[in-house]
This record gives sequence, C-alpha cells and structure tokens, in this order.
Amino acid sequence: MGLLTFRGGLHPYDGKELSKDRPITEYLPKGEMVFPLSQHIGAPAVACVKKGDRVLVGQKIAEAGGFVSANIHSSVSGKVKKIEQRMTVSGNKVNCIIVENDGLYEQAEFTPVENPDREAIINAVKEAGIVGLGGAGFPTHVKLTPKEPEKIDRIIINAAECEPYITADYRCMMEIPDQLISGLNLILALFPEAKGVIGIEDNKPEAIAKLTELCKSEDRIEVAALKTKYPQGAERSLIFAVTGRAINSSMLPADAGCIVDNVATAIAIHEAVTLGKPLYERVVTVTGDAVVNPGNYKVKAGTNAAELAEAAGGFKVQPEKVISGGPMMGMALSTLDVPCGKTFSSLLCFTKDEVRACEPSNCIRCGRCIEVCPAGLMPTKLSEIADRGDFELFDQLDGCECVECGCCSYICPAKRRLTQSMKTGRREALALRRRK
Repeated sequence: MGLLTFRGGLHPYDGKELSKDRPITEYLPKGEMVFPLSQHIGAPAVACVKKGDRVLVGQKIAEAGGFVSANIHSSVSGKVKKIEQRMTVSGNKVNCIIVENDGLYEQAEFTPVENPDREAIINAVKEAGIVGLGGAGFPTHVKLTPKEPEKIDRIIINAAECEPYITADYRCMMEIPDQLISGLNLILALFPEAKGVIGIEDNKPEAIAKLTELCKSEDRIEVAALKTKYPQGAERSLIFAVTGRAINSSMLPADAGCIVDNVATAIAIHEAVTLGKPLYERVVTVTGDAVVNPGNYKVKAGTNAAELAEAAGGFKVQPEKVISGGPMMGMALSTLDVPCGKTFSSLLCFTKDEVRACEPSNCIRCGRCIEVCPAGLMPTKLSEIADRGDFELFDQLDGCECVECGCCSYICPAKRRLTQSMKTGRREALALRRRK
C-alpha cells in the first residue's frame, strides 16, 4: 500500500538532523516567570491571584474567561510580583502574571482521576488548562465535546511534525510513546465508535517502528505511515491523507467525523487524567545553525526565551533571524525577551535572514504556487486582489480557504510575498463577512 498523502505541497530542507538525536533535557529556569493570560484561542484567562501571593508548581493562577478559554497554572513556586502588560511572541502586549521564581519548585498536590468516565476525563482536561500544542492553542476540552459525538469515527494523532527543524514530538514518540498511547486511549474512551490513528511521516522510520510494535495489542489503534511532504501536518491535509475526506474553512474536523490532536496534547491528557498534573511545561526544540548545542528541552511555561537560548549554549554568532515555531508558519521575533507559552514549540535561530536578502520581482506566471497550494487556490491572482484591497472579490474567489502554510512564497522564483498578502486578504475578508 502506498504512503498516505494529499494534493499539492512541497519538500523544503528539513534540518531535523541538528536535534533529532538529542534526548529531552529538563531545564529549570532562574529568572522571573511571565505568564500571559492569552495563551490560547478564545477569551483571555482571568487572574485568580494577586500581588504578594505565594504560588506553587501546578497551582491555578488564572481561570478560563469563558467556554472557549483555558486555565493557566504556575510552573514554579514563588511570589506574585505584579500583573502587568508584557510583550509576547505575537508582538502584542498582553496582561501577564509575573512570578518571582524562588528556585524551590514546591509542588501543589495533584489528584489523579480515579474513575475516568466521560465527564471526569473532560473535566480533568479542562481543569488542567490543556490546549492544542501543535501551535493553534484551541482549548482541548471544547474540541472533545462536539455537538454530535456519536458521529466521530476517527481520532487522529498528528505525529507528522512536518515543519522543518522541529523534533520535539519525535523525541516524545521515541522516549515516552506509552504516554502518547495512554492519552489516545483516554480520548477513545470518549468516543466508543471511533478508531485511533497515529499519523507519522516516513522520514521518522524509528518512530513508526516503535509505535507500530507498541500498538500491536491495541485493538482500536493503528499507525499510518504518511508521505513526507509539507504541510502534511495541517489539519485538512492530515484528515484527507488518513480518511480521504475533504473539509473546508466553513467546517470543523468533527463535521468529517474526526478529532485531531497533537502528540504533545495527547501526552498532556495522559498526565492530567492519570497523574492529575496540569499543563505547565512542554518539550521545546531549540535549534538552527546559530545555536551552539541544538536540542530538545522540557521547558516550564513562563520561561524567558533568551534564557532558553542560553541553556542551549548560546549563539555561535548573533543570529539574523529568530523564529518561534517552524520556519514556514512560525512567528519571527524582534526580541528574545518574550515568555515561552503553551504553544511555544520551538526556538529557531539562523545566522542569515534569507527572506530579507531576497528582493521580490514581477510575477513570471510560472504557476508553481498553484501546483503546490494544498487548498487548490491561485495565490498569485489572490495576492494581487488582496494588495489592491478588493476583499469582497478575494472572498468570492475562495481566498478564505487559504491555510497560510507558506508554500506559495517558498516556491515562488520571483520571491514575491504571496503568503503575507494572502494572510492580509483572509483577515480582512473574514472581518468583512462579520460586518455583513
């Protein structure tokens, strides 16, 4: 049987050899900790501590501000210094709880779930503040409560890790695969009619072999080998590759009978239910040609990114480009003085800023952007429409189906900023829809 895949996509240099064989190392932060109240899609959390309060590891310090929101827990013990606005990875200033780390790491009491029935599992996930750790940050308890749960027949674990350079999920699969399987089984307990699928790209043969062996005794779980191609890990691409079902921007995965969760999210679910442990730390890849010791680190939420870079040995030379997340869809950072939040999957540091070095020129009508677009769009045409501000036409031509993967900009021989224009067009077109 051939490898599972989707239409379009491309094969950028993956850079994973820099860190894929580096075991996960725990890093204990030293400086003050910054906990943004917006570490997820939805309403910001609401602080439930005040200046002067002493907090413990795993203690709730902010409560979900609505149904689509998530609790936040301290990752260190220490005193709350203040609550003020600080810069985050997004480039915006948001309200943050500042905790002075006392270095003792005294832990709050965790209570495992004794009878993990449906209500108890979902409540544990909600209380633990678990969100999608692949980057989107959608509250997981919301995802696990679709309107028609009886129609869910596939629970897909996104183990593709298709973004270049990032190896955090791969190391989790190699070092703690039993926790991944446990987390998936807990999700399957919520959907009795569903089968579990762990989708792994074939550039990770060791992980495929290990999980296939461990799943031999699992009646409801199988491992699917995916063709290595970016963006195989995008939700729509993954669902199509595994099930052959297509969804669009007006649909949720649940509309196709699927729930999709990241490797790290499944592990967090295992910890929340079996240990009673909230989400306050995650595995982060620190890599790039500017980093002295690329590797994978278990990082406590709130850790300063500059401190994390120092933990990896610092820089060989001062990097021209620093990115939170992957090089295709990550956020470029103007400063390392930002906290690592729940969705902070990697810190990439490059000696050269290849994008800035390229001057865009006129479109040569080669059609390569159309060939690689996983959504089947015409990025060159849509970007022109977005640049001239005709967002109504942009919407009519399905511009909102763009998944902002960056394939078009990557492949363009004229080095045009297609993805930037598409992002702007999509944002404005969606705003126009809401106004109507």
